[in-house]
Amino acid sequence: MITDLLSRGFRRNQRLIHAHADGITHQESLAQTEYNVNCFNWTLGHIISSRGGILELLGADRVMSSEDAERYLRESDPITEDGPGVLKFGDLLSLLDATEESLEAALNAMDDESMAEELSVEGDRTASRAAQVMFGYFHDTYHVGQTDILRQLSGRSDKIV
Repeated sequence: MITDLLSRGFRRNQRLIHAHADGITHQESLAQTEYNVNCFNWTLGHIISSRGGILELLGADRVMSSEDAERYLRESDPITEDGPGVLKFGDLLSLLDATEESLEAALNAMDDESMAEELSVEGDRTASRAAQVMFGYFHDTYHVGQTDILRQLSGRSDKIV
C-alpha cells in the first residue's frame, strides 16, 4: 500500500537528517552560505513545518506550533544568527522525531479509499490525498538532500552518506 511506502520514505529521511545533523551545534546550524540556500537550522525547521501540512492532509494535528513555524515558512527571511523565532537545533531535532511518529501513525490510519479521496488544491483544482502527500514527500526529500551539503557548510567536513 502507498501509505507503507510513504511511511518508510519519511522514516528514511528522518534517519538521513539525524546522520547529517550528528555533532552539529546550534551555532553551527546557523552558518549561512553565500548562495541562495538557507542554513541547516532553517532547512530543518522548514521540513518540520511542511510536514505539518502533510499531517493535516492525513487528518492529524501539526506538531510544530503555528507561532514556531512562522520563522521557517517558504519565502521567510534567511536565518543568519540566533534571535527571535529561531528554535534551538536540538529542539528542532526533537520536533522532527515527534513529527515522524505522528506521520507514521496518521499514515497507518489511512486506507486506500481515504488516500484516493479528491481534495481541493489551490483554487478550483483537485488532486487525490495520495498525490498531495506524495508531493509533500517529494518536497521533504528535496530539502533532506540539502542537509548533506549544509552539514559540510556548517563546519563539518566529513561526508556521512
